[in-house]
Amino acid sequence: MALMFQATNRIKKAFALINELDATKFSRILTRILQKLHLRDERSFSEDEEEKLQTALGLESEDVQLILETIAFIIEQTAYHCAKPTVLEQQLKNLELDDDKVSVFVKAWATNGKDVIDQLRQRTIAINQLEDVSWRLNLQMGQAKSSKMKIPNAMLELDVSNDNGGEDKLRMEFSHKELYEFYTKLETIQSQLDSIS
Repeated sequence: MALMFQATNRIKKAFALINELDATKFSRILTRILQKLHLRDERSFSEDEEEKLQTALGLESEDVQLILETIAFIIEQTAYHCAKPTVLEQQLKNLELDDDKVSVFVKAWATNGKDVIDQLRQRTIAINQLEDVSWRLNLQMGQAKSSKMKIPNAMLELDVSNDNGGEDKLRMEFSHKELYEFYTKLETIQSQLDSIS
């Protein structure tokens, strides 16, 4: 399997900080991040909780933030690659994470990995979601200059839910050529989705 994590200075610093943590405290932090990772607009720890973590761990605010972001990044990358616990273990050891912390990560991933992947699959990238599609075909039969013309066009109306819980209507008009190009692009997208499913 390809590398999921690069040994950047930021990850090295985070792992050095994680290596200094008590394994029990680290396990609790990891569990909390696993539980909240799939929530789009919610942080794993509130500001008050982060301040308490700062005190409990004896670290600066920036260091606590770095640890939390790095743990979340590792979980997201592991979920993205659908990595097995043994692969995660090897990659974390390659980045010089202590064995006790690697063990905590691997155990947590083995226990919660499937649920995390399922929850992240439900989370969408875009806030707006397509709810319904309506369409109609119009045929323009003539104009003042030409009585024997037939110009077809399609009208699409997309009902899109927005982040406020409401719906917006997006109306589009296509000529035959434009509709065919749009269809071709949708087919390309569908084939790409099919290839990764």
